[in-house]
Amino acid sequence: MHGPTHANFPMVVICTLATALCWGVYGPLLQWGHGAMGSGRLRPFICVGIAYVIIAIVGPILVMTLTGMENENGLASGWTNRGFSGIFWSLMGGVAGALGALGVILALNYGGQPGYVMPVVFGCAPIVNTAFTMYFAGTYKHLEPVRGGLYFAGLLLVVMGASLVLMFAPKAAPKKEAQAAKPVVVAKT
Repeated sequence: MHGPTHANFPMVVICTLATALCWGVYGPLLQWGHGAMGSGRLRPFICVGIAYVIIAIVGPILVMTLTGMENENGLASGWTNRGFSGIFWSLMGGVAGALGALGVILALNYGGQPGYVMPVVFGCAPIVNTAFTMYFAGTYKHLEPVRGGLYFAGLLLVVMGASLVLMFAPKAAPKKEAQAAKPVVVAKT
């Protein structure tokens, strides 16, 4: 069901776009949740944790049970096929994701706006992901001149794109109360 010989390209595209959609609305939804709660940013983060329990535990169990995906020898098998390293690294991935979510919550708590925080997060995350993966896979040693140059040009474009989004994001119109508070200047003729 997985691996390069069993790639289902349409599902890869659909799932990737669904992820982009969900993560794209993550910051604004947290901002709305915070606004509705009226105090602190950690309460919305607790709600994120509850959502993770529901989606990340109950969801896969249902999918595995209903579709048979990754369920050849039953739900309890496959956890320790290669010792406990799979569990360890999966938990570390979860820790990294949870710390990243906490970082977003705290950035919003300290006054960051979703329209600024999220482009920085999602502009930097692919760069970190690529550098991390290349380093630990050792592929950085095999960069070819042209491909390597294009790779670094792509990284620069990501940084520039996130910067442009930050600098030129649409701003909310000024509130009418602020305009009404300004004194009216009448020119003498």
